[in-house]
Amino acid sequence: MPIKNQKNKTIIAIDGPAGAGKTTISRLVANHLGFTYIDTGAMYRAVALKAYENGIDTDDEKGLESICKKIKITFKTTKKENRIFVNGKDWSEKIRQPFVGEITSRTSAKPRVREAMVKLQRRMGRNGKVVMEGRDIGTVVFPNARFKFYLDASPETRGKRRYLELIAKNEKALLQDIIDEIKKRDKRDLSREHSPLKMAKDAVYIDTSNMTINDVVEKMLRVIKERLKFGSLCC
Repeated sequence: MPIKNQKNKTIIAIDGPAGAGKTTISRLVANHLGFTYIDTGAMYRAVALKAYENGIDTDDEKGLESICKKIKITFKTTKKENRIFVNGKDWSEKIRQPFVGEITSRTSAKPRVREAMVKLQRRMGRNGKVVMEGRDIGTVVFPNARFKFYLDASPETRGKRRYLELIAKNEKALLQDIIDEIKKRDKRDLSREHSPLKMAKDAVYIDTSNMTINDVVEKMLRVIKERLKFGSLCC
């Protein structure tokens, strides 16, 4: 899949495991810069849930590919949140159901699914001024992105964050179960054959375990501004 003129576009690639804070932080960085924010993890979740609703097994790669070709995904970002629409319907809450994460990890590992989604993600970012986050943005989707970050945190920290989110929504959850599931997902994402989770060699590594969201955002913006002393975000 060739990538044309990528170096002439301002793309901020943010990768890292689930629960590292990518979604909130990416949205805030995009808002600060006036860029478009694209949550690729939400895209994979949407495909997985759509396949589940259509009775397509996570091992049925042809069936999953057909979903990818038909599904229409759009985003609407505000200062407070990022909403995802699937075929015109708001799925923002639906894709965050606990079981969706499990099937997404298996679905997103399929080569045909990743190829279809990467093509879509590249189309979304072709005009630049984009903050895109996921698992393989800086390594596969936009390997020549102008800015790359890798956000990380311990499984315990990430599990606690997810646990608190669920409790705040009055959903039942067991902290240790969440931590165990995160560890399992990390293992799958890191060891999968196609587009495994890994940090790009030229990415800036940030451990968010003991940092506030604002601390992380400020650090990223400092890095961006430092590198722009002799450049601009104009393209």
